[in-house]
Amino acid sequence: MFTPGEAPLNSGYPDMPRATITPHYLTGQLLIAMPGMPDARFQRAVVYVCAHNAEGAMGLVINRLFGSVTFGSLLEQLDIHTGRSTEEMRVHYGGPVESGRGMVLHSTDFIREGTMMVDDEVALTATIDILRAIADGVGPRHSLLALGYAGWGPGQLDAEMQANGWLTADSDQSLMFDADLDTKWARAIAKIGIRLPMLSGEAGHA
Repeated sequence: MFTPGEAPLNSGYPDMPRATITPHYLTGQLLIAMPGMPDARFQRAVVYVCAHNAEGAMGLVINRLFGSVTFGSLLEQLDIHTGRSTEEMRVHYGGPVESGRGMVLHSTDFIREGTMMVDDEVALTATIDILRAIADGVGPRHSLLALGYAGWGPGQLDAEMQANGWLTADSDQSLMFDADLDTKWARAIAKIGIRLPMLSGEAGHA
């Protein structure tokens, strides 16, 4: 589920593209599902794009929980013991790909050898060490734990954008990491100055 020790993130995800920070791609941006999104798995989804380059794209849904899985039960499965309360940390549904894989999206005040920097403010770590740190109260200031991820092959996300499947918006930590998941989709749309009644599945994207 999580890579033990300090193994690099990509070693656990052989098909995951490495982050390429370039103005031509959407790394570090938010994808906001249009109301007419045909894929039920992404209806009203907000996705943080962790990597997007010529090889494809990878991101995490940030406004949906992973069923009944709890942080405490996850720690127990990984034989991580803590005397602290684990109720505040929730487990998110990161996407439909490899739902048994876990990773943490977090602020850059926590960096380890296995951490992938997305940009200056956000990083991604998939080693057990970050779970131990969070359980011990010494993890990153902001974090989002997810199982699974959303993945696109070469050109696939671009095609979905052209078909008006997604809006895009600049990300910010207050939206990404807050706990109010039910309103996150509407707030993400509001960030780009669009009112919900104006949207339809046929509308142009921002």
